[in-house]
Amino acid sequence: MAKGYLSLVLHAHLPYIRHTEHAHFLEERWLHEAITDCYIPLINMMDRLANEAIPYKITMSLTPPLLTMLSDPLLQQRYQNHINMLIELTEKELLRLKNQPQFLNLALMYHQKFTENRRIFCDVYRHNLIHGFKKHMEAGNLEIITSGATHAYFPLAEESRKSVKAQVATAVNTHQQFLGRYPEGIWLPECGYFPGDDLILQAHGIKYFFVDAHGILYASRRPKYACYAPIFCPSGVAAFARDPESSKQVWSMTEGYPGDYDYREYYRDIGYDLDFGYIWPYIHPEGIRLNTGIKYYRITGKTMDKEVYQPDIASAKAAQHARNFKFNREKQIEYLSCFMDRKPLIVSPYDAELFGHWWFEGPQFLEHLIRSIATDGHNLELISPLDYLAMYPKNQITEPCMSSWGDQGYHDVWLDESNQWIYPHLHQAASRMSALAAQFPHADACLRRTLNQAARELLLAQSSDWAFIMKTGSMVQYAVHRTKKHLNNFNNLYGQILGNSIDPDYLTGLEQENNIFPFIDYHVFQ
Repeated sequence: MAKGYLSLVLHAHLPYIRHTEHAHFLEERWLHEAITDCYIPLINMMDRLANEAIPYKITMSLTPPLLTMLSDPLLQQRYQNHINMLIELTEKELLRLKNQPQFLNLALMYHQKFTENRRIFCDVYRHNLIHGFKKHMEAGNLEIITSGATHAYFPLAEESRKSVKAQVATAVNTHQQFLGRYPEGIWLPECGYFPGDDLILQAHGIKYFFVDAHGILYASRRPKYACYAPIFCPSGVAAFARDPESSKQVWSMTEGYPGDYDYREYYRDIGYDLDFGYIWPYIHPEGIRLNTGIKYYRITGKTMDKEVYQPDIASAKAAQHARNFKFNREKQIEYLSCFMDRKPLIVSPYDAELFGHWWFEGPQFLEHLIRSIATDGHNLELISPLDYLAMYPKNQITEPCMSSWGDQGYHDVWLDESNQWIYPHLHQAASRMSALAAQFPHADACLRRTLNQAARELLLAQSSDWAFIMKTGSMVQYAVHRTKKHLNNFNNLYGQILGNSIDPDYLTGLEQENNIFPFIDYHVFQ
């Protein structure tokens, strides 16, 4: 009998990066890489566990932009083109490296990986990976939750909170449309909580959310069980806190598992290493070098002289780290059990894209961990937050404090000199959208389409990804462009609505370009 529980939570999210302008948009590779390195390996892992009847429970958010992109025929075809290109590249690598056994084995590994990815994507799930996740959700092994409609950072929404209401309402409806059921949990974007937003969650049927540790430790009343049991907000919605210790073992750049010298080096890719004349057909048509996903070296250390990657050694290290992670959680639970009158819960949330994309061996780590807990769990068992609430329906009532899981724990990442300019514009647009929804409770077909598109443009402008990119300094021009573009689109539609001068061609163009949320209803801003 387990003395305590572990809840693994994976947050799968990408900003909406569908571009109709041309077929080689750099940012769309974010989706291609996530599908290849993360989403398909995770589905494969769950398929293996299910086929072998290995019991497990994982919680995973699939954000509305990600669900929309995974189901989009244009992006599905572009991914198929992308994986075909990678297979062609690995076939050339097999010829180039035929006299270099160490590298040849790695080229063969990538060729097999990409070929299998194409089979899974095209033949098994018919281009729609949502079916893969949904299958395991319906089997009861995967609990899928939602997030904000476009991952807006809730604490910095306008005072009326109408944007938060619209973000949650649109997210819940999108989840239901794609997965056939309403979500019972939500990943607050960036774990950003603003006191009182639980009332909005409760109004839309959400039963729980996650915050960083200090969100509960500094709650309005001191939490009796610290981070190791949920609390109830005054609305009755439960809040679960991230466990700092288990997070550090994976996230830390200096102490975390992914930095081990035997793991694959992310930053050495043949897209940068090989001669331009050889690699140019497989990078950007304009000659921009970029990651192909084919990497032949291991981390080795803080040196430019990297050693060749050895998959068997890396896989063994992933198994070792999984055992260490389980051992540490068991010891944690043993200690906590001495002070609690209920079984402690350790919540370990991570960005899903860490597993496979940034940390190539991450899916292997997860699978080793799940198998180890299933066969030799001792004091530890995997559980979902919803199951824990069913087990312990009575919890302390207190209000989490304003918080996030960003650097410094509050707003620093999404509000500084690099991105502060966006918020007056976002707040003004939100106020205008609310006024439009109130002014036009009923609309004919053309006006309804225009109001719905205005809502889409505003939601897309609110994405926290743009402020994050501006702060971190990578792809800043793209983030600024996306923010200004969606705000300009919104303001143009706003002017046309008030002036009774809707341009049907302009509207149709926006609907085709930014077609997220096909079931959106502008009334969510009322």
